[in-house]
Amino acid sequence: MSPDRSPEQTHRAVETVWRMEWPRLVAGLTRVVGDIDAAEELAQDALVAALEQWPRDGVPPNPGGWLMLTAKHRAIDRIRRNQTFARKLALLGHQLVTEQAPNEPEPDGAVADDLLRMMFTACHPVLPEQARVALTLRLLGGLTTEEIARAFVVAESTVAQRIVRAKRTIAAKQVPYEVPSGEELTERLASVLAVVYLIFNEGYAATAGEDWIRVELCQDALRLARILAELLPAEPEVHGLVALLELQASRLPARTGPANDVVLLADQNRTRWDRLLIRRGFAALGRANAVARDRGLLPGSYALQAAIAAVHAMAATPQDTDWRRIAGLYAVLAERFPSPIVELNRAVAVSKVHGPAAGLDLVDALTASGALDSYHLYYAVRGDLLSQLGRHSEAGAEFIRAAELTGNKAERALLLDRAKDSGAR
Repeated sequence: MSPDRSPEQTHRAVETVWRMEWPRLVAGLTRVVGDIDAAEELAQDALVAALEQWPRDGVPPNPGGWLMLTAKHRAIDRIRRNQTFARKLALLGHQLVTEQAPNEPEPDGAVADDLLRMMFTACHPVLPEQARVALTLRLLGGLTTEEIARAFVVAESTVAQRIVRAKRTIAAKQVPYEVPSGEELTERLASVLAVVYLIFNEGYAATAGEDWIRVELCQDALRLARILAELLPAEPEVHGLVALLELQASRLPARTGPANDVVLLADQNRTRWDRLLIRRGFAALGRANAVARDRGLLPGSYALQAAIAAVHAMAATPQDTDWRRIAGLYAVLAERFPSPIVELNRAVAVSKVHGPAAGLDLVDALTASGALDSYHLYYAVRGDLLSQLGRHSEAGAEFIRAAELTGNKAERALLLDRAKDSGAR
């Protein structure tokens, strides 16, 4: 190691390496010590050591391996000093004395297995959905509790409590730190993918706060999805999710205006869509369909949604959109994976093909179930269809109701503007 950087440059390098290596470090340490809390403590110890030594000695050739070995040495030191910690690390065993040299990376297969174990642990169905999201972002996204709280516009103490309770639940329920197999893998994988999708959606259309989009959350979700695709190449829905997120993320540059205001799909400047992400999305969708065919499976929910996003991506202008194709894909999605939100989206597509009255009929059919009573986009869609039919007073009332239900400031402003344009008071 040669200290050829300034202290400030080294400090920035430590921060960069830390964010990149955090998931692998905690996942690998959890395998060794059998305890997530202990793994995080040891990882933090390694960071402190890096902050002390790297500015003096320089950044090592293999910083990830250095951090891992340092953390394991810290574990030995703490065991010798602290019997409580020794009991906590009862599973430490012989692994600490048979590890690689400082500059030798862990085998790729071992790192991959560790990351998969951590994903399936953090997203275990025994945990509430919000806890899965917080724990995944903390352990696999490398976000601090402060960053997670800021992204979801909740108190930092709330996020901290969710993470603490999630870890306690994992310990109390004796959730195995392993990747399930067979049928259980398919069932548990759905939970993992749902968490990644939820993280992306919160970044794509924030449910609260002033910002309409949070690009960092979208990037975190994309990174997690891409990791999953590398680790589970034979799972078609993983590729389907990657395709969907790549294609949706391609629109991010065009989704807000100069004043951070909302720009709807029909009004977006499509030349601002990211063509690289679109190409990546098309490639991932091709992989999803190919893997599904090889396994004799039909396209999954994410692959079908990605196919819809792909139709939008192929249209140079809103007028070029093949809405008949989109309506057909939504019909398949509604038949195979029925949900009120899918049906609401199908109504929009049908309105583009058969007119707003046909779409409104489908929306009104959802009213009886009450499933979307508190979903602001239900009222926004209904308002839009009523507006197209010239029923402006009714439309304005729907836009106001939608504005009352959303927690996002930018979206509320858009809906109130639409209500005003409709002549609502």
